[in-house]
Amino acid sequence: MDSLSLPSHLSLRSTYPARKSGFAVPEFVKLHKGPSKSRYLPQRYRMATANREGLNGIEEGDGVIIVDHGSRRKESNLMLNEFVAMFRERTKYPIVEPAHMELAEPSIRDAFSLCVQQGARRVIVSPFFLSPGRHWNQDIPSLTAEAAKEHPGVSYVITAPLGLHELLVDVMNDRIKHCLSHIAGKADECSVCAGTGKCQLRQ
Repeated sequence: MDSLSLPSHLSLRSTYPARKSGFAVPEFVKLHKGPSKSRYLPQRYRMATANREGLNGIEEGDGVIIVDHGSRRKESNLMLNEFVAMFRERTKYPIVEPAHMELAEPSIRDAFSLCVQQGARRVIVSPFFLSPGRHWNQDIPSLTAEAAKEHPGVSYVITAPLGLHELLVDVMNDRIKHCLSHIAGKADECSVCAGTGKCQLRQ
């Protein structure tokens, strides 16, 4: 599988094009008009991945918070810690902290404080979510704003969720290939399915 290299910094715009449904699509989401076999998705919404070399990156004094929903299952919460460790190792960013929106610790407030304690003067909150739903529109901004009140002079930005990024196609295809290789007896269970018995052919 090719390495997953998501843009390291995505700034939110202050204005969004309106839609009848009341859901706002950020300006950085490009509309690519073209033929589609799906009547549910006549236009493909995806991030423009061209010229990523010109995008801004993490600077000195920046801290990153990767926030997921949070779960009552300890294993699910620990998976975020593993992802954050992978992200920190791959990007070499010095300040990267995990956070759970609810149900588990550390909270966004905790992670924000940890970033500031390590010297962050700007905090980048990156949602580990697929879709830009209510949590991205309301909950995460509200929780982050409350956390920032305790640290005057520290700015923050909330980036877009993963969304319809082209590299996610590679991620899903890799999952499919690995599971098919497992049921064919050519590969062990992946780390997600290990010990669950879920990755098997059923009739």
